[in-house]
Amino acid sequence: MEMDVFSEDFKEMLNKINLVLNDKQINDFYVYMLELLEWNKNVNLTAITEENEVIQKHFIDSLTILKYINDDDKIIDVGTGAGFPGIPLKISNNKLDITLLDSLNKRILFLDNVIKKLSLNNIKTIHSRVEDAGINSLYREKFDIATSRAVAQLNILLEYLLPLVKVGGKCICMKGGNIEEELSNSTRALEVLGGKIEKIESFDLPNSNIKRNVIIIEKIKATPKIYPRKAGTPSKKPLI
Repeated sequence: MEMDVFSEDFKEMLNKINLVLNDKQINDFYVYMLELLEWNKNVNLTAITEENEVIQKHFIDSLTILKYINDDDKIIDVGTGAGFPGIPLKISNNKLDITLLDSLNKRILFLDNVIKKLSLNNIKTIHSRVEDAGINSLYREKFDIATSRAVAQLNILLEYLLPLVKVGGKCICMKGGNIEEELSNSTRALEVLGGKIEKIESFDLPNSNIKRNVIIIEKIKATPKIYPRKAGTPSKKPLI
């Protein structure tokens, strides 16, 4: 896909989520896409390899949460994978302080390459299991926002995210269309870990009937020190 076609298609979808980016930002997204598709030939970063789907299902999907974020927010993107939503958020708002966390070093190498290629500042990567980061004093309750996309069921995800967020901060959980069972299974996790559902927004991705839900959780009290439990335990023995 040539740059002019990419720009036209991207701007058309950005308009549908009421977002305008400048030419440099559009170009950064184009370079990001090219790097993603090139690296993906050797490193498993994404199953989505058609350019228009990268725009829609990675870039636009990531940017749907930008409206919930303030310029001075300190954000951690947990299980970021190929950088979603963290890198799109950073390209779109350079004032954000973003940390990208992933457990696979191959992905971290890709992310570091993109950060360098785009000369992005105030963004860093962490190679770690999220359970280990959650008990590390460098990261525990240090973030205004923890976000994650397609990582785990909500009751498991809350044990990953809430320990990283300051009291008064938020978790932004990016989910697919069917969340009723996840919500009903998360009552205990919310109570134990110190979270409260603030808002749920449901929508379709532009130019599709793909359902999305954004669940915003406010952290209303400190998470007990026993959480998160050791690596692997939250997924094997979820709070329910």
